[in-house]
Amino acid sequence: IYFGIVNDYLQATLATICINIILGVSLNLITGFTGQFSLGHAGFMSIGAYVCAITTMRLPTTYGFILGVFLGAVAAALIGCLVGLPTLRLKGDYLAIATLGMSEIIRVVFTNLKITNGAAGLSGIPQFVNWPWLFIFVVGTILIISNFIKSSHGRACISIREDEIAGEAMGINTTKYKVIAFTIGAFFAGIAGALYASYFY
Repeated sequence: IYFGIVNDYLQATLATICINIILGVSLNLITGFTGQFSLGHAGFMSIGAYVCAITTMRLPTTYGFILGVFLGAVAAALIGCLVGLPTLRLKGDYLAIATLGMSEIIRVVFTNLKITNGAAGLSGIPQFVNWPWLFIFVVGTILIISNFIKSSHGRACISIREDEIAGEAMGINTTKYKVIAFTIGAFFAGIAGALYASYFY
């Protein structure tokens, strides 16, 4: 990248792959390991993207970018937790419809806010994301989620996927672990959105 080996097209493709890895790993925690059929992951990504973009436009420094990524991820996690509490009592198709509806609500809200410039979107977002940042966030996401899955909390999430009734019979608070998985997934989706906004500006 820095020595003219990788051109702009390949660099943009690598960035897209890295962002999609973060998104895929975070969605895999919800759908793959916890067994919850969520269709609202793009909504959490958009929260991270808008929060990071607004923060870096107000504070166009590296510290502003780091703060923007953190705030975007936390905002996505908070919304994920708030949405997760009522919807994760649902199962199967009902959960999928509820999460899809939630994603549409987020889209409509962002389209009608003045701070996000409505349907025109934001322009002039500072570009801070480069290959080292992408590498750090991708590796960090994989390590954190991998370690979470290997922990007792992760095994509780896997037990929900395998047999929720048996898990409850063994004393696992299934709603609590569904919400935890949903919140962590939303957190990392927010990071992916923040990186997307800051790279493709």
